[in-house]
Amino acid sequence: MPSSHRLAGRTRVCLNDLAGEPLPRWPDASEGGSPGPEVHDLGQLLHLVALRRMVAVLPSSIRDQLRDDLVAVPVDDAEPTTLVLAWPEHATSPALAAFVRAAAAVADRATDHGG
Repeated sequence: MPSSHRLAGRTRVCLNDLAGEPLPRWPDASEGGSPGPEVHDLGQLLHLVALRRMVAVLPSSIRDQLRDDLVAVPVDDAEPTTLVLAWPEHATSPALAAFVRAAAAVADRATDHGG
């Protein structure tokens, strides 16, 4: 959320604290979702949050990518997220190996922070 948001100073929030706040809509999401603005990528989402157009409930691993004008407040009762990474069994690409190592490091950091 923006650092000027009414809940930004809290150490933790619950989903009920976010009632009435616009949340992002993703183009491929099922109908009946959030009434907030449609977003297409993380950059756009963070920009709209900074403009106070919405708040977003995101995985804790995103914390390292926040802009200086945004704050992350843990949402105690948010559903956990799962990210699945798959690649061809016999792949030998150094770039792929580096990506997998980076993803594992992010996952380890998120686990260490309770995310």
